[in-house]
Amino acid sequence: MNQTSLNLIAITIFTLTMSALVGPFVNLSPLIPAGLAFSLLVLGTIDTFALQGQGSMILIEGIEGISPEKRDRILRHEAGHFLVAYLMNIPISGYALNTLEAFKQGQTGQGGVRFNDQELWIQLQKGQLSAQRIDQYCTVWMAGVAAEILAYENAQGGLEDRGKIRAVWTQLKRPLSDANLKERWATLQAQTLIEQNQSAYTALVEAMEQRICVEECYQILEKTLKISA
Repeated sequence: MNQTSLNLIAITIFTLTMSALVGPFVNLSPLIPAGLAFSLLVLGTIDTFALQGQGSMILIEGIEGISPEKRDRILRHEAGHFLVAYLMNIPISGYALNTLEAFKQGQTGQGGVRFNDQELWIQLQKGQLSAQRIDQYCTVWMAGVAAEILAYENAQGGLEDRGKIRAVWTQLKRPLSDANLKERWATLQAQTLIEQNQSAYTALVEAMEQRICVEECYQILEKTLKISA
């Protein structure tokens, strides 16, 4: 159960407690807070098991909004993934920059760049994945963190990205301490690629901010990289 759904349960408990304390003084029927609490619990259950927490995140993002800095971090993070995947010839099927966009696209979680990596996991299970290809995917996964560090000198995202590297290392039955080393190596590799292709990265950030489709983003990168060459 994610943190947001746990917050809904906490709100439910708080509602019941406050209604028990205040209800007698304002002639509040006990059916009202009970019905509200039941509704919150039902919504929390549906959100957790059917929507994987997306419903509550959409609600929170709608009420609280996303700060300009966080919005920029997300944009730069995902543009980092996109650029490095393009440079590594890893196909991209789409991207979303917030939970609502992800939900509309049928994507789980809070969004991100989607890679056509099914073949990766199939080859990994068969033991047919080369060390070079593993390095390429690790670099792509850590490119979001690298982009944030270049812009803000620190990274707030990347938990899911690190989880993918750990999943690969678990599948390969390698020590997780080696995965930590690979994360740092891949982050440095991604930083170098972004810095070496800064003009293309900047153009991509501007394009993704306007929600330009993947195919047009490819064209922008191809054109910008040719000019820079």
